[in-house]
Amino acid sequence: MIERISSKSELRSAVAEARREGKTVAFVPTMGALHSGHLSLVRAAFSRADFVVVSIFVNPTQFAPGEDYERYPRRTEADIELLSAEGVAIVFTPSAETMYGADPRVTVNPGSLARLWEGEVRPGHFGGMATVVTKLLGIVRPDLAFFGEKDYQQLRIAERVARDLDLGVGIVGCPIARDPDGLAISSRNVFLTAEERAAALALSEALAATVEAAAWGELDGDALAALMRETAIARGGELLSLDYAAVVLPETLEPVGTLAVPSRAIIAARVGTTRLIDNCEIAPSHGGTA
Repeated sequence: MIERISSKSELRSAVAEARREGKTVAFVPTMGALHSGHLSLVRAAFSRADFVVVSIFVNPTQFAPGEDYERYPRRTEADIELLSAEGVAIVFTPSAETMYGADPRVTVNPGSLARLWEGEVRPGHFGGMATVVTKLLGIVRPDLAFFGEKDYQQLRIAERVARDLDLGVGIVGCPIARDPDGLAISSRNVFLTAEERAAALALSEALAATVEAAAWGELDGDALAALMRETAIARGGELLSLDYAAVVLPETLEPVGTLAVPSRAIIAARVGTTRLIDNCEIAPSHGGTA
């Protein structure tokens, strides 16, 4: 039977009891509106731990003014039913007041990894994200925490936060969950009209075209990024407004000059009024000709 907890002290007590029983603790942080991608993280957690905690918290500090904080889908009761069916032990559903208190003054600066891409388009986003992740890891104190690769920059920042602040937790990245047509699954997909959803396939198709070009011998990072942009714009048409498309080094997220090692193709765009992101690994290949 799943236990819903909204108090930090109650959660710590429950996790401490699991540890006394010799259980390995895994944690999956979410903002709710759960879908198959979230559930894949839960299943990955169970593959490596005995006791799984999931949080549902729409974190206000990682939404900039004008973003979709109020609009972000919330369906906590349905989410809890899904988690219960997966065998999750605890769902942590704190309020903003519980998480931050009346007069919060300390935040986490995620450093250079937050400077580009999402950090440039969404100022302050990663400061809020890094702070809440640090707080959640400090409250739960898991052995392992599981993050999806769809939010690739977030995953890399979470890894650095855990490493640089000596939080004592292993960060595990999990593959992107996709619909059969290739669209990356996202809680925000519910906002897409049928026409917009078709246009949103431009993101995954642009990534696929770029990976194929690298497989055939194109190694210039600028050329690959240009191909990604051109494909996305051509496929998405007037419904798509591109924020960025780039090929980046996985550790630093800096743009690739020449593709020499496995790297990451990343893309973000607004389709209608809905902002979507996607990415995939891209690697050099000598199997074809340019």
